[in-house]
Amino acid sequence: MGKRSRFGPRNECVRMSKFELPLRADLQGQSPYGAPVDLVPVRLNVNENPYPPSESVVAAISAAVGVAAREVNRYPDRDAVELRVVLADYLNHESGVKIAPGRIWAANGSNEIMSQLFSAFGGPGATALTFDPTYSMYPEYARDSFTKMTSLPRRADFTVDIDLAMAEITSHAPNLVILASPNNPTGTLIELVEIEKIVIAAGEVGALVVIDEAYAEFRRDKNATAVKLLDTYPNVVVSRTMSKAFGYAGGRLGYCAVSGEEIVQALKLVRLPYHLSSISQAAAIAALGFAQESLARVHEITEGRDYVASALADLGVRVAPSDANFLYFGEFADSHLIWKSLLEQGILVRETGPSGWLRVSIGTPSENDQFVHSMRAIV
Repeated sequence: MGKRSRFGPRNECVRMSKFELPLRADLQGQSPYGAPVDLVPVRLNVNENPYPPSESVVAAISAAVGVAAREVNRYPDRDAVELRVVLADYLNHESGVKIAPGRIWAANGSNEIMSQLFSAFGGPGATALTFDPTYSMYPEYARDSFTKMTSLPRRADFTVDIDLAMAEITSHAPNLVILASPNNPTGTLIELVEIEKIVIAAGEVGALVVIDEAYAEFRRDKNATAVKLLDTYPNVVVSRTMSKAFGYAGGRLGYCAVSGEEIVQALKLVRLPYHLSSISQAAAIAALGFAQESLARVHEITEGRDYVASALADLGVRVAPSDANFLYFGEFADSHLIWKSLLEQGILVRETGPSGWLRVSIGTPSENDQFVHSMRAIV
């Protein structure tokens, strides 16, 4: 007879002979998204802003978080009203288009914005159209929301064939059309007139067009933003982030501007309750108060981009024209060997997209010089 404790009979632990996690079939054998992490001296692989925030920005964020921390026993403003007002004001100045705060939505990075868009407007039986090579997370948003993903190849120069895109939209009527401009990993900007053609074609079949402008602040033509289409067409979403130009990747703040408030209301249906913490909201509002200071570094980064592009071209390396804070370069017979050679010299770049190509983020002047010096030695 088993021993008894003062709390009742002591049950023996039953060992299961075999247990397999009931993981979804489409997730079995998959690997989580993420770039390689190597603590090397020069990390140029994830398109981060190389400049840390100033002491003034650090102090402002710290003070704002300190105030918010006094009320962390309460749930945050689930609609992030104050933050959306500040984001709208920033976007109005950056784009030259006045967007009401009700047409702004915010989340934990633009990844969450995109995930919510796929959840609200994708799903079983729905289709999303992209143009490869492009951001490698798009298929994962589709997978997680049970949305069918289709793609069209870009031209050899990584531009989008607009006529082909319009024909595909007209004949297959996707629910979502995703355009990254500037595109990741190539840096390619889509001209506004071309985006407009796709928006019109998509509208005729009831499709929503999402323009991912994560790198928009680095564009050469400041008028080339799809924000300018929001007041004209009802089916446009422009996704932005504070990670890149603001140097706020660790803060995780993304947002979108939309044609009409009904799109925001749809996103509220799929957002998690209280998805954006009071700490996150307070920190982002404080950082946005220093927008001009933070964005002053953008010019330095674009100058660095042009310097590195010119240096690579002088070596006979093909460089895709870029309106982002990175460059896509190739074509190498063995791009992995180039990647490995750079890593051995303490420089980490990214292997992504078609075989033979690599992507390098623009760093500080010193980091850019080290990369160029190493490439001269390798090539």
